[in-house]
Amino acid sequence: MTLQAHKPVDDGEKAHWLAVRPRLVLASAFMLFLELALIRWTGSNIVHLSYFTNFVLLGSFLGIGLGFLRVGRSRRQPYYSPVVLAVLAIVVLAFPVTVDRDTEGVLYWTSLSTTGPPAWLILPVIFCAAALVLMGPAELVGRCFPELPRLEAYRYDLIGSLTGIAAFTALSFLSAPPVFWALIAAVCYGVLLVPRPRSLYLGLVTVPSLAVVGLLLTETLTAGAVWSPYYKVTAKPMTVLGVPVTDIAVNGIPHQQAVPAAARLRWEAQYGLPYERASKPPQDVLIVGAGSGTDVAIALSKGARRVDAVEIDPKLRELGGSVHPDRPYDDPRVTTHITDGRAFLERGGAAYDLILFALPDSLTLVSGASSLRLESYLFTEEAMRAARAHLKPGGTFSMYNYYRESWLVDRLAATMQRAFGHKPCVDVVSTAGQQAVITAGLTAADQRCAAEWPGAAAGTPPPADDDRPFLYLHDATIPPLYLVTLGLILAVSLLAVRVVAGPYRRMRPYSDLFLLGVAFMLLETKSVTGFALLFGTTWVVNAVVFAGVLVAVLAAVEITRRFRTPPLPVMYAVLLAGLALAWLVPNAWLLSLPVPLRVLAAVTVAFLPIFAANVVFAKRFAETADATTSFGANLLGAMVGGCLEYAALVIGYKGLLVVAALLYVGAFALLPRRSAAPA
Repeated sequence: MTLQAHKPVDDGEKAHWLAVRPRLVLASAFMLFLELALIRWTGSNIVHLSYFTNFVLLGSFLGIGLGFLRVGRSRRQPYYSPVVLAVLAIVVLAFPVTVDRDTEGVLYWTSLSTTGPPAWLILPVIFCAAALVLMGPAELVGRCFPELPRLEAYRYDLIGSLTGIAAFTALSFLSAPPVFWALIAAVCYGVLLVPRPRSLYLGLVTVPSLAVVGLLLTETLTAGAVWSPYYKVTAKPMTVLGVPVTDIAVNGIPHQQAVPAAARLRWEAQYGLPYERASKPPQDVLIVGAGSGTDVAIALSKGARRVDAVEIDPKLRELGGSVHPDRPYDDPRVTTHITDGRAFLERGGAAYDLILFALPDSLTLVSGASSLRLESYLFTEEAMRAARAHLKPGGTFSMYNYYRESWLVDRLAATMQRAFGHKPCVDVVSTAGQQAVITAGLTAADQRCAAEWPGAAAGTPPPADDDRPFLYLHDATIPPLYLVTLGLILAVSLLAVRVVAGPYRRMRPYSDLFLLGVAFMLLETKSVTGFALLFGTTWVVNAVVFAGVLVAVLAAVEITRRFRTPPLPVMYAVLLAGLALAWLVPNAWLLSLPVPLRVLAAVTVAFLPIFAANVVFAKRFAETADATTSFGANLLGAMVGGCLEYAALVIGYKGLLVVAALLYVGAFALLPRRSAAPA
């Protein structure tokens, strides 16, 4: 039932021209690169995935776990992977999807129409396809493990993963379209899969890989899109009532328009109301969500002498600079900041007469965090207090949007009331779509309301906070849609494991490693969301955090390989102490620190338990009898941890630390006796 260490398991592996170590690094890099590319590309065409980003992640983890468990059960090359990838590309491009605005308690900030297959049909297809695609590279990685000592194999796997992250990050920085991702995938398939027999290799590897390249090249050329680190962005010039306008869509959804300031003020009253509600004409203005520049142009037309324009997406800012009729970004009074709005408020020291949150709805989630959107930390009570701290005497803070639900308008107004200490002005411009403007002066005397806001209606949820920044979720529950979907994912995963890997008893000796995988995924989620709060929800921060997690894991492996480490009971105690420290250190204290000290403190708090957890894993993994089965069990645990992330909707992100601690206690209890005994 078990594999023999250092013995190749596939005759095809002997014929490979690459030595085992570079082959392992390349396969691991390809595996992580392909996972990131699938998440990014499918989400740009299947809009359901903009709100269920970890759906593809969960499918990837299932596939990677199955790939490891399949090692030793088949002597065939995983030629199925490029074939399934080609089929997936055809399905996604042939049936792109937009979603309804509201489904069972989850408020979607998208178009009101639905096109393409329904969610219940397309999401299972995407999930299963992602699992099958990733199972191939994972099997290639797993076949290298028995040829090396346990921790050495794990070491090269981590080095490859870091390489994959670096490659995808570099392409994101260069705004490379997906055809480049497809070219890299084609090269990796060509190098890693053994060309024997050649006719089979040509039909199942070369042809599908070239088909994917061709499909994504066609998409790149016909869509006329530019690819930012967040979206597929398309711009369409048109004329509306004799006025030049540029329609900008992201991921296939109408997102914003570049409209001359005079026309926008004439067509929609909400754009001028923040200036009417201010007690004095604002001279210094901060605009968060500056986008294509219309709000910046309006501020200039109102007489602002200085405008700080904050926009998270560099491509939207570039479009604004090139297509906006008023050319607001060319004005010397305007300074652009490409960063997260909350991060700018926490770092900056400037003061303003008007701070404006201008329709900052991102339409996407932070990769790796199941329910955190790019703008989530902008609408918490703590964020509004941060905005208040940047107002000059007599200054005002305002936000506007199409809020779609009256309870959401009341929730934001109540949040502003708590942050500012008095009722804000609330102007519902149109009940159709709940188009509203909410404005608060530094003091009640600094705002000029048309009428007093009556207060939040009964049943309005309390303000969102930094621990539960889920503004668009009405109740502190996991919506039925999520519960049903996650239940189906787990059921399909159980069946797939049984079919691919055989009896569950193969993994029974590694149940503690399974729990370590579940808990580690929760730790990683807490790290991603914590750093997003402290330093911004930008793609750069996200990439750095994931790379930092892998570096911490690699450090744990290297120390375990080279030095005598404390016995497992001691390391579990260090791990639980690290979790307790992370629980006790408040976010407010970290945010109050200067940025260099904040980085040092945040890294210490976040990575101490991650480091200890991976010393535990490395020590336990080094003594396992079956490297691929034990590693596969750990990866399947990570998939279950991805499902368990949704508990944050109820208990908050801090509560995930408690769940992780309980899981680690369970893993310790399941340790084999000889492993638990002190050295």
